[in-house]
Amino acid sequence: MVRVKATIRASILLSILALLLIPIGKVDAHAYSASYTTLTLTKANIGMTYTLDELSVIELTDGDVNKNSMLEPEEFDAVKDRILELLKKDIQLEIDNVPQEWSQIESFTLKREGDATKVILNITFPPVLASQSISLTDNLYLIDKNTANYVDLVKINYGTQNSTSALSGKYRVWSMQLTESDYAALRQDLQSQPNSNSTESGGTESSDGLGHISGWFSFFTLGMGHILGGYDHLLFLFSLLIARQTFKQYAKMITAFTIAHSITLTLTVLGIINIPAWFVEPAIALSICYVAVENIVRKDVSYRWVLTFLFGLIHGMGFADILKEMDIPRSELATDLISFNLGIETIQVALVALLLLPLIMLHRWKFLRRAVIVGSAIALILGAYWLIDRIIIMSA
Repeated sequence: MVRVKATIRASILLSILALLLIPIGKVDAHAYSASYTTLTLTKANIGMTYTLDELSVIELTDGDVNKNSMLEPEEFDAVKDRILELLKKDIQLEIDNVPQEWSQIESFTLKREGDATKVILNITFPPVLASQSISLTDNLYLIDKNTANYVDLVKINYGTQNSTSALSGKYRVWSMQLTESDYAALRQDLQSQPNSNSTESGGTESSDGLGHISGWFSFFTLGMGHILGGYDHLLFLFSLLIARQTFKQYAKMITAFTIAHSITLTLTVLGIINIPAWFVEPAIALSICYVAVENIVRKDVSYRWVLTFLFGLIHGMGFADILKEMDIPRSELATDLISFNLGIETIQVALVALLLLPLIMLHRWKFLRRAVIVGSAIALILGAYWLIDRIIIMSA
């Protein structure tokens, strides 16, 4: 009877600790809905290309009729008008605070690139003039709190210059004031616009705290949101922390994880390495299972920082997935990467600090071993579920 009560108490305590790390929400391989917007400013007009991943289209329209988690051409044709109306309502371009009509839709197509299917929308707007302001507001997914997290990675080309911003969470507006010199440097039309990576910077971006956001801070908040929405990363962290270790061991472990995922995050975004998602996503789930099993079979863990470093390399590729498709200008690449990584680290350190006192109390409990087994069993079940689910999705 005493053992049963101890097991029940352990289950309750570990469930509370897990809930502190893992927010209640949708948990699957589609942790983020991602769109990519490119605005190209010329003296003749503004060209906007908006790209949305197929799973987001399916979520927004329930367009997957045959339930194969893919958007077939005929399924896209059936929901094309519906998704277009939704985008018109939620995505708004303004010039001097005047909303611009979607009167010149150049194309709206479904494109498959390898294993990824995307919806690509091309629109032309009137030009922005010297000293005028321009803003882009993206409220897609803003109302539905129960769906996947959403980010719109925006790149703006103007003359020989460009800038980037990540619209996510409550920060959904990008804006800038086009200066006289910026306008003078604009190309005549979209055809003459080069794909440059200038080291110059221009324009005045707004960050007034009312939904507007600047470049570096937008990637910082994106990093924070990415780790908070990455339930698999959080469960991996939980599995690492639950095993009894010294403060020095914890510090080495967290440092190893930080260094490792920073390395592969950077290399992946730079295009130096390119490990496919069909390997990375299941491998992340497998890392949870491995650590959970080790917690169960080994009473004392040692040199865990080595294991954490190796698995951290894989998690870094997962962190980079949302950025690698964005053509970040070279002039902003270092700032955006550092800001994104700092956002991840801020949340990671905050969560470790939050769990420190509960972990100290847990490690002084006489039923610690049973608690570790129960908590690791929970992590193992979830990790195994994600592993099987991702293998099925990636092989579909």
